[in-house]
Amino acid sequence: PLAREQSRRLAPLPTLVPLLDFVPATPRAKKATAMYLISFPLLLLPFAFFNIVIFLLNIPLTDPVFAIPLMSSPTLPPVFDRHLTVTTGDLIVAIAALLLYAEVVKSARPGGKGIMDHVLSFILFLAMVAELLLVPRAESTTLLLLTVLSFVDVFAGISIRPAPEKTLVLEHRDRAPA
Repeated sequence: PLAREQSRRLAPLPTLVPLLDFVPATPRAKKATAMYLISFPLLLLPFAFFNIVIFLLNIPLTDPVFAIPLMSSPTLPPVFDRHLTVTTGDLIVAIAALLLYAEVVKSARPGGKGIMDHVLSFILFLAMVAELLLVPRAESTTLLLLTVLSFVDVFAGISIRPAPEKTLVLEHRDRAPA
């Protein structure tokens, strides 16, 4: 009996990993997880990047990031003798514009934008306005354009509502009340 008891104590303990693989998640739990991921204002990313560039890295927004080659006239073979310089501020605004498109698509989805999305977008808009008005170091056209994009996000999220699903009821003519 003593050896049997020791072998029971030395047996490997079951891990939770296989148990978690077989636990079925309910559709409601999956939807709740997805909703938490969705209720995040995407314009927070360029706003945070702007603040990191301005306050932590001390990089001027006018520093060139890269240059796009341009043709002066259409010739064969093409001659790229001009270039368009993209600055740090331009890049931040371009990323914000792309994320604004994602926000508008998110607000127009059939499930609709939740109230938490609207509240977070509005708080982000207020934070941008406050920083633009109260922080002298952050005064720039980049932050002004980010604030305008945030304004568009807030009011597009409120005004865009998917049409409610209409219920169609079909009745037979001979069964309709006279």
